[in-house]
Amino acid sequence: MFIGEYKHSLDEKGRLAIPAKLRAQLKIGAVVTRGLDNCLFLYSKKDWEKLAGKIANLPLTKANDRAFARLMLAGAMAVDFDSQGRIILPDYLRQFAGLKKKTVIAGVYDRLEIWDEDVWEKYKTGTEAQAGAIAEALDGLSA
Repeated sequence: MFIGEYKHSLDEKGRLAIPAKLRAQLKIGAVVTRGLDNCLFLYSKKDWEKLAGKIANLPLTKANDRAFARLMLAGAMAVDFDSQGRIILPDYLRQFAGLKKKTVIAGVYDRLEIWDEDVWEKYKTGTEAQAGAIAEALDGLSA
């Protein structure tokens, strides 16, 4: 399970350090892809295979299903860790997410989300301001 919020810098070669406590769950491999809300999603290989299987089974006859499959699957890339715990984010993914130097890595249970720090702060501030309304609209979530 991935949780927490971590600030890291992206270097000039597109390398991003993943916190050591999060890397342990990614030892067998990881996949990064376009995410939603202008961020990237980073999955363990095992969780990616489960998700990719579900996406691959979406009906080809529906335009939104095809579009979502293309977004997630065609944009995906397997990543390896270097000796310093960094991954290289491909240029097309950095551009998609608008990543500059400062980033935020957010643990969201089965995935990590990689955000540009400014975009994350705006998103988080807006979401926090609406937390009560968002919680009210959720069904089936109880302690």
